[in-house]
Amino acid sequence: MDADRVRRRGPLRFGVLGILMVVCCLGVAVAAVFLLRDEPEDAAVSGPSIVYGLTLNPSGFDPHIHSSSELGIPFYSVYDTLVYRHPQTMDFVPGLAAALPTMSEDGLTWTFTLKQNVTFHDGTPFNAEAVGANLDRIMNDEIGSRKARYLLGPYTGYEILDDTTIQINLSEPYAPLLDAFSQVYLGIASPTALQEYTKNTYQWHQVGTGPYKLTEFVPGDHLVLERNEDYTWGPVFYAPPDDGTLARIEFRFYEDPPTRSLALESGAVQVVGELLPTDVDDLAGTNQVRVFRVTVPGTPQQFFLNTSRAPLDDLNVRQALLYATNRTAIIDTVFHGESPVAYGPLASANPFYSADVVEGQYPYDTEYARSLLAGAGFADSDEDGVLDRDGVPLSLRMVFAPWNEMDGVAQLIQNQWADLGIELELVQVANFVELSDYASRGEYDLIALYDFGVDASIMNQYYETVGPSNWSHFSDPEVDEWLAEATRQASPDVRTGLYLSVQQRVMEQAVVLPIREYVDLVGASTRLDGVIFSAQGWWPLLYNFRDSP
Repeated sequence: MDADRVRRRGPLRFGVLGILMVVCCLGVAVAAVFLLRDEPEDAAVSGPSIVYGLTLNPSGFDPHIHSSSELGIPFYSVYDTLVYRHPQTMDFVPGLAAALPTMSEDGLTWTFTLKQNVTFHDGTPFNAEAVGANLDRIMNDEIGSRKARYLLGPYTGYEILDDTTIQINLSEPYAPLLDAFSQVYLGIASPTALQEYTKNTYQWHQVGTGPYKLTEFVPGDHLVLERNEDYTWGPVFYAPPDDGTLARIEFRFYEDPPTRSLALESGAVQVVGELLPTDVDDLAGTNQVRVFRVTVPGTPQQFFLNTSRAPLDDLNVRQALLYATNRTAIIDTVFHGESPVAYGPLASANPFYSADVVEGQYPYDTEYARSLLAGAGFADSDEDGVLDRDGVPLSLRMVFAPWNEMDGVAQLIQNQWADLGIELELVQVANFVELSDYASRGEYDLIALYDFGVDASIMNQYYETVGPSNWSHFSDPEVDEWLAEATRQASPDVRTGLYLSVQQRVMEQAVVLPIREYVDLVGASTRLDGVIFSAQGWWPLLYNFRDSP
C-alpha cells in the first residue's frame, strides 16, 4: 500500500448529533393569493421558483466549520453525504457510498465503497481522494471545525485502497459513526473549490455534488440555489425530477418572528419555519397555507442547573425547582399547546427515549417543593417574602438566549417561583457567543440550551464529566462509563439499556429542568406538494418539493 496515501490524526472521542423527524400538517389560511415566483429571466435552469425564509443569519455557513442547524436548510441540498437516514424509516441508506460500509470485527475499521460517475458542481470527479481531502480539512486545527470534527469521535485517519474505496480508522469502536456521516456537517465538498478559496471565503462559494448548486450568495441578504440538471445519483428517497421540480430557490432572512407569517400572507415567501404559535392560530381557517409540525428529536428545550455553585449544589434545592415548575402552564401559555411537555434529557422522538423512567417524575407540586426547601434549611426568617438560609436569600440567576420564546418561558418560571419565595434574576443574552461566554465563566445558576440528534450519544457532550458542553458541571463516574460504553457497543438493545440508566440518573440528580419538546412550525404555500424534511428534522428535502398549481 502507498504510504503517502495514508493519513492519520489524533483521536477525539465525544458524542454525536443526529435527528429524527415526525411531520404532520394542518390546513391553515390567509386571505392572500399564493403564486410561485415566475422564473427569473436570467435563470440557468427552467422551472418553478420559490423563496424560502431563513429564521437566523448564522455567524458562518461552512458546515465543516460552523454548527448552526440553520445552515443545513439550504446546504443539505448542495452537498451529498456518504450515507443518509431514510426520512420515514430512519434506517441508513447509501448516499455517495454505493452501499452501506462494512465494519471490521474489532469495530476499528469501516470500509466505504463509493459510487462511480459522480461529479461535483465544478466538474471535479468524486472519488476516494475527494473524501480524504474533506476529512483532512475537517481535522486541520487551522480550520477550527466545530460540529464536524466532534461528530467523527475517535477518528484516527483513513487509507485509500483505490479510486472508489476508502477505509476509516478509529481508535476504539464507535457506534454513532454512520449517524455522523449522514449529517450535512460531513457533506463532501469539491477538493478543487477547497483549494481555490480560503477558509473564510469558501463559505460564499460552496461546491458539492448535491441536487442544487449555490449560484449566488450576498452575505446578510440572500442566497440562491439552482437545480443540478446532471444529478442522477441521489439516495433512494429522492423523487425523480419532473416539470414540478423546483428549478430555483432563493433564501432570504426573517429573523424577527412576527415578520414570518406576514411574509407568508403577502406571498413574499412560499416556505418559512419557526412560526409563532399565535400566528398559527391566526392563520387557521383558510386554504392558502399549510403548517407542518416537524418534531425535532435530541434534547428538549431545557435549563441546565449549575451543580457546582451554591445553593444548587444541594440536591434538595435542585429537586425543589423541578417540582415548583408548572410546565403544562408554560406550554399552554407560551406555546399554545403546540409542543409536548418534556420530561427528561432526551426528547421522546429519540429512539433511545425511556418514557417509563422519566415520565411521571417531578409533577407540579408546590407543597412538596416547599418541604424540600425547608429540609435544605431555607425559611423566610425576616418575613420579606424571600426564603433565606443563614441570612443569605434564595436568589438565582437564569441565563438564556432570545430564541424559541425563552423570554416568555423565563418570565413564567420567575412568577411561579416567586410564589415560593425564590428570587430569580433573568439575563437574556443576544446570541450563542454570549451564552457560551456566560457558561465558560460559570456566572449562572440555570442556563438554557437545547440540541438535536437521532443518536443518544448527543448526551455525551452534556453529561460526561469532560463533556465540552457540561454546563451543569455534573460529574458521575458511572454515568461517564455508561455513556462511553454506549458509543462502543454495536447492539441497539445494549445501548438502549445504558442510555436508560443515564436518563434515570440525570433526572434523579435533577441535573436539568426540561421544559418542552421542540416542534418546528413550518408554513408553506398549498401550491407546494412533497414538503418533507430530513430524518434530522431541520432540513428540507428540496428535491422532493413540487409545484402543483
